[in-house]
Amino acid sequence: MSTALSNVTGPVFVLGSGEIEKGLQASRSSQRRRMILPIHRTQDALVQRLINFVQPETYIRPHLHPREHAVETIFLYQGSLEFFVFKDGGAIDEHYTLKAGSSSPMIDIEPNIWHSFLVLEPDTIVMETKRGPYDSQLDKSFAEWAPEENSAGVQEYMDRLAEQVLG
Repeated sequence: MSTALSNVTGPVFVLGSGEIEKGLQASRSSQRRRMILPIHRTQDALVQRLINFVQPETYIRPHLHPREHAVETIFLYQGSLEFFVFKDGGAIDEHYTLKAGSSSPMIDIEPNIWHSFLVLEPDTIVMETKRGPYDSQLDKSFAEWAPEENSAGVQEYMDRLAEQVLG
């Protein structure tokens, strides 16, 4: 099961309709209901730039980025999502509705902030930027208080989050 398309190549990349349709199709057919298009040319790039094609059924397990330089910026290119910031024990601390083309299309968080999001519209496209290089062992710490991806409690957890903030 692929979680990402191939890194782009060449000195210039333009996100066009062909790349968008390829990413959206991949997210729709993915078991995870999301697909990443890395637009940094190599995994050791000092700035990691990712386009995330996401569908409402995807589950982003709450996590934080523990490295002191791991600031993360998320910008909505298309669609909308509900972004959550959690307290250490898992209670929702803050939440924000991000919508492409609105007055609130972006969020920027410092390292060591528990976070996740729920996708509100089909075919949502998110641009994510954070400092690299990427190291799968150090990039994320997952919340013990949230269900693991593909576990039995995921849908109930997502429904509970939505109910708490969306009604």
